[in-house]
Amino acid sequence: MEAGRETAGREELWRENYEEGVRPELNFPATSAFSLLDRTVKRYPQRVAINFNGAKLFYRDLLIHTNRLATALAVMGVKKGDRVGVILPNCPQAVISYFAILRLGAAVVFINPMHVERELIYQLNDADVRVLIMIDTLYRRFSNIRDKVNVQSLVVTSIHDYLKFPYSVLYPLKRQSDGSMPEIPKREGIYRFNQLVRGAPPSPPEVEVHPKEDPALLMYTGGVTGTPKGAVITHYNIVSNVMQFREWFRACKDGEERVLGVVPFSHIYGLTCVLNFSVYIGATQILLPRFDLNQVLKIIDKTRPTFFPGVPTMYVAINNHPHVKKHHVSSIDYCLCGAAPLPLEVQEKFENLTGARLVEGYGLTEASPVTHCNPVRARRKVGSIGLPLPNTLAKIVDLEEGKEELEVGEVGELVIKGPQVMKEYWNKPEETELTLKDGWLHTGDIAEMDRDGYFFILNRKKDMIISGGYNIYPREVEEVLNRHSKVQEAVVTGVPDDYHGEVVKAYVFCKKGRKLLEDELKDYCLNKLARYKTPSIFEIRGEPPRRLTGPELRRYVLEGPREE
Repeated sequence: MEAGRETAGREELWRENYEEGVRPELNFPATSAFSLLDRTVKRYPQRVAINFNGAKLFYRDLLIHTNRLATALAVMGVKKGDRVGVILPNCPQAVISYFAILRLGAAVVFINPMHVERELIYQLNDADVRVLIMIDTLYRRFSNIRDKVNVQSLVVTSIHDYLKFPYSVLYPLKRQSDGSMPEIPKREGIYRFNQLVRGAPPSPPEVEVHPKEDPALLMYTGGVTGTPKGAVITHYNIVSNVMQFREWFRACKDGEERVLGVVPFSHIYGLTCVLNFSVYIGATQILLPRFDLNQVLKIIDKTRPTFFPGVPTMYVAINNHPHVKKHHVSSIDYCLCGAAPLPLEVQEKFENLTGARLVEGYGLTEASPVTHCNPVRARRKVGSIGLPLPNTLAKIVDLEEGKEELEVGEVGELVIKGPQVMKEYWNKPEETELTLKDGWLHTGDIAEMDRDGYFFILNRKKDMIISGGYNIYPREVEEVLNRHSKVQEAVVTGVPDDYHGEVVKAYVFCKKGRKLLEDELKDYCLNKLARYKTPSIFEIRGEPPRRLTGPELRRYVLEGPREE
């Protein structure tokens, strides 16, 4: 078995509860992630690969566009082992860029379009990105940091390049103060995406890839400590995880499904469960650059998706729409909820509205990401993340040293081993050693396994906040707030929210004699943090009590004063 036999016997507990027909062990080919596209083009050349607001791209054309862009990137100097940045919403250009970079044996560095300048500088420099593919509405943001990064070639595209109709409602265009769109200068090192795809031949150089060793992705995550780092995902990781995921959703039909792609590709959940999965089974990806409820419902009416990976906030929004029953949501057969816990009432209401099967799964960036899921048509358990996927081992270990495997029903840290587990953190050997021990991925999540092999997440060992499916690390937000000239120290935590699951709350202690306003702090954060990381609630206080700092202050704020 790929993951080893350390827990021989324990896996029988969960295998017995697998849906009928799901194979517990699969054989994974040693092939490049680009082969996912190549394989499907041979099977379904005339199948629609992408539907982007009515503009359609067939699989055969997707391959041609991919090879043309790969040729152009090779001429720019992109070669095996390089890292190429991609800052795009969900659109055809994102899919084309992804496979073009993989075609050259380079690694894709997906970057969230919501990142602010400080975050962009760190990620671009840490990955040493020399070529960047970017949406034009972010050009001004990039131009402000160009002299602080090593990017030598910039490929710019417009959301309209692959559109049949204007899409400004779904992806609001960021105009300048005079109302005009940002002008992209014509100078050396700046290229237009559509011109490259039109002008280059579809004949990129052949590259030999070593699937188990060569990076295909650098996906940035806070990991266990919250310090941003790139998880190195190999070609073998990607191919294995999409095959595991496909085995779990075995009722999906090759060449027939339509997948609603609104979970962003800059999040590995969207990349694996929408992009890679769709291409692997020859499905049509129905792409949306952002989640706007009314537009999503209109797209559902037009395209009738059958598979909808999402996050709880999306299902809550659909459930609560006053006219949802007038829309064709019944076309949806299967849904996967990831990135945040799924409340039972949300699950039941959505299933009653649509007739779909909505199951909760679990994963993390370091595991490509899917490791667990509730059975689609078999027994589900409320509050459970489900069973480990085929070829995946999981166990609960002691919280102190993480070495002793605990008995069924005992609470400890969840650790995972399987072909989808990352190779390492990029250029961070110490962090890698803390997270990967003897091949086991230490998740930092406190969990238990019941007698049927179902796993339950009870708490997070780290202080991570999950808001609307996004992971937010208090330490990063605290460091930004602590640099404010009037702030003595800040403590950041998550508080419950009916829609987002959690929102960020900041307790801010002022320096002696200084006063702060909430709007002042919010504006300050918006300039230095992505919007989803900016606190929704500020509680402004005077000086810290008894000169407490660091962990002691955090404990005081969140738990209250301790008795002497």
